[in-house]
Amino acid sequence: MKILLAGATGVVGRRLIPLLVQAGHEVAGTTRRPERAGMLRELGAAPVVTDVFDGAAVRDAVAAERPDAVIHQLTDLSSEDFEANSHLRIEGTRNLVEAAKAADVEIMIAQSIAWLYVPGDAPAVEADPLDSRLPPYSGIAALEAKVGEMPRGVVLRYGALYGPGTWYAPDGAIAQRVRAGSLRQAPSWTSFVHADDAAAAALAALDWPAGPVNIVDDEPATTADWLPVYSAALGAPTPGSAGKHAAATGRPVSNAKARSLGWKPQVASWRTGFAEMDASGVTD
Repeated sequence: MKILLAGATGVVGRRLIPLLVQAGHEVAGTTRRPERAGMLRELGAAPVVTDVFDGAAVRDAVAAERPDAVIHQLTDLSSEDFEANSHLRIEGTRNLVEAAKAADVEIMIAQSIAWLYVPGDAPAVEADPLDSRLPPYSGIAALEAKVGEMPRGVVLRYGALYGPGTWYAPDGAIAQRVRAGSLRQAPSWTSFVHADDAAAAALAALDWPAGPVNIVDDEPATTADWLPVYSAALGAPTPGSAGKHAAATGRPVSNAKARSLGWKPQVASWRTGFAEMDASGVTD
């Protein structure tokens, strides 16, 4: 297949290009920065320099590439600007979907998130409602609705990404907060997924039916569970508790649907992933 990978230089995109090439696909990857074209060529993708906010440019790029499928891994989180990321999910996704439909592309795989479900005790499945009170909701709802207009739109609801190049790497934003002592153990839920497993899911999803799929590891955890393990991996002091009466927030997330489709995390638990993380952020 000919694949157009939008957001090809991001955390997932950089891992996904070699997987796609190894699987026999021809890959074109987008970037808005001309200086990153060389990186894409080295990874095995033909670079496509375009601004996803320029609808006409995106339309021309997709028409020129004539892909069989578009994989949407666009994010804007390097500066932790969540409003900018929501804007990208809304406007960028709209432009990408409209360009894909105009070029008669039938398949789109898109990155979403798994931590937006309405709170509850049972692990969330894809049919459960999303929480409209949470700040990411507007961007995620718009993204998922727009991708749903495709003949076959698959939405990957990723858990919290960790591994080299992510916020959880030793030089990442979460690690900095742990070292600064600004995070506390609490009963809030997180479902993780290693970035390598997230990329593998995007490859597998080319053969999946339309709809959302949770992409998380096998062990949802509260901050009280994972933060001491993560802190130890960083060589940082064990954080204090948020208090015995702190209310539980969030929700564990189930990966049963993804497993039924043939995907399973190679790093089955954050416990293994964090424990094997060395000072450079590499997971063996």
